Amino acid sequence: MTPHIRDYQGKRIHLIGIGGSSMSGLAEMLIDQGYQVTGSDRDEGYLIHHVTDKGGKVMIGHRAENVRGADLVVYSAAISPENPERREAERLGIPSMERATLLGQLMEGFPNAVGVCGAHGKTTVTSMISQILLENHKDPSIHIGGRLDAIGGSTRIGHGGVFIAEACEYNRSFLQLKTTMDVVLNIDADHLDCYRDLDEIEGTFGQFLQGLPENGVAIGNGDDPRVSRQMKRLKCRCVSFGFGKGNDWTAENLQEDELGMCSFRLIHNGEAITNVRMGIPGKFNALNGLAALAAACELGVSPAAAVEVLERFTGAHRRFERTDVIDGVEIFHDYGHNPTEMRNALAIARKRCKGRLWAVMQPHTFSRVRTLFDQYLDCTKEADFTLVTDICAAREPDPGDLNSGMLVEGMIRNGIQAKWTPTFRDTEEWLESHWKSGDLVITMGCGDINLLNDQIHRHYINRDSEGK
Repeated sequence: MTPHIRDYQGKRIHLIGIGGSSMSGLAEMLIDQGYQVTGSDRDEGYLIHHVTDKGGKVMIGHRAENVRGADLVVYSAAISPENPERREAERLGIPSMERATLLGQLMEGFPNAVGVCGAHGKTTVTSMISQILLENHKDPSIHIGGRLDAIGGSTRIGHGGVFIAEACEYNRSFLQLKTTMDVVLNIDADHLDCYRDLDEIEGTFGQFLQGLPENGVAIGNGDDPRVSRQMKRLKCRCVSFGFGKGNDWTAENLQEDELGMCSFRLIHNGEAITNVRMGIPGKFNALNGLAALAAACELGVSPAAAVEVLERFTGAHRRFERTDVIDGVEIFHDYGHNPTEMRNALAIARKRCKGRLWAVMQPHTFSRVRTLFDQYLDCTKEADFTLVTDICAAREPDPGDLNSGMLVEGMIRNGIQAKWTPTFRDTEEWLESHWKSGDLVITMGCGDINLLNDQIHRHYINRDSEGK
């Protein structure tokens, strides 16, 4: 029988893979609720200090002894059954559960349990809705796979009737959530290490939507034919958003300024509501904004009040985030890790860039690179030059027959100026010896490529202090 987190109040919960974006947030949430939290991860990632700052104990490296004395073990989907800590927990008879099961249990009992899903945009839209609800006194509980300044982190324990969370399709984990409202942003090919093909991905999104109660609501992208097809099969109420005519929530007179900031006339059920000017760039973020407005209004916020907050929304960390200006060069980081997301990030960067645009890509997982290989070969065509670091293996072993050099060779065949710079040091040295004032650099990936930005900043500070 699956254990339940509420039976372990005040006891020690051990999280394997605690440095992940979702797991670190859950760890913080458990600490806030009075649980004793320990955890382990392979590397000392940038999120771990947020857990230790709250009082959690984190061990670097996976070892059997780490779980001894734990009352309950939680593991992320990326943790293999052969992991020494999982094996030791099983040997000792310590109850265990997967991350998504824990999230689902924490969401239980909320009259409004909101899951935001889709291949792209989950963190941004969850953050948008969260900030709108927070500033309109709805006191929501929140779990985001990123960090949002408005809540001072990635989680928040509220006392209202709303729990909003990202609902991730990886390993079908969102099927563990019992939601009353689903927001479906798009259905696209990703995580093909655990899905056969795009049709199976669509079917699994459909299965997630079918879990809604009849008095629930599905909010979906009406411009995405796969989303529309699955929504038509539901018995609950459905609300659509998109740029196409016929959507319940749509935009008229959509315009983009020189920095990519969109403005538009908000339309609801054919009626003009108000004008909107987005606080973050990109047409795809205007679409994300429509999704957030639709959800917030379903949760009791007036359209005018929701728009007012949305216009102030400046994004979650690691989402087209400016990290530095060095030698007249703007340096950004974006979490985008598949070709579609990288194209979107570079489209924004292109509008902002006054000189040359440098794309720095850290491919994420061998399985993703293999299945989307051809799409990677032209996704940085907006850039003037592309640097590709070694593939971030994350949860996967190196198969030995795939590397970033193969991507670079394909990019060059496609007319893209590209170079393989395996390490962060290689990449930093190449950039600093070639960039010029007015250029823009954007690092992209969901692994640890953000540490390159930290490294560049640290070296710049040291250089500046030595110059003085």
